[in-house]
Amino acid sequence: MDHLKEKTLHREKLFSGRIIDLYVEDVQLPNGKTSKREIIKHPGAVAVIALTDENKIVMVRQYRKAMERALVEIPAGKLEMGEEPLGTAKRELQEETGYTCDELEPLISFYTSPGFADELVHLFIAKGLRKDTEEHQLDEDEFVDLLEVSLEEAMGLIEKKEIYDAKTAYAVQYLQLQALMRK
Repeated sequence: MDHLKEKTLHREKLFSGRIIDLYVEDVQLPNGKTSKREIIKHPGAVAVIALTDENKIVMVRQYRKAMERALVEIPAGKLEMGEEPLGTAKRELQEETGYTCDELEPLISFYTSPGFADELVHLFIAKGLRKDTEEHQLDEDEFVDLLEVSLEEAMGLIEKKEIYDAKTAYAVQYLQLQALMRK
């Protein structure tokens, strides 16, 4: 695979933020020519498929400024410095939904946009949910509506483009596949 590798010749940090850092790199391509790459560095994130005893999927509706609209998503959040994905998943589930769980199992990890970002999302499934508090412990800049939807309702939200992000669509498709395999 080394015949595909791009060698970094120069790297410049253009921006350092609370969530991402942005770099521009000059690279040497496998054919010897050069090109530029704009790269976003991200600490990574988790996402949780949280299932109630009634087999409802716990989701949140929140406004996404980049999209200029509210989306329905599974609970998710970024890894904090030194935090393991399992700990982040437990924290985000509780903060965003007010639920804790008896079981939290890792499913898969995937890159969201490898063409320009290194964000790696770790997907978990949570079962044995218990309502921990009446109110969520949301971040001060986070506002969400809590939803509990069936698999069929989630598929309808995809059709209506209320679920419109990859991690949530992946989660719904995972549950759909599991349901088909049980038949």
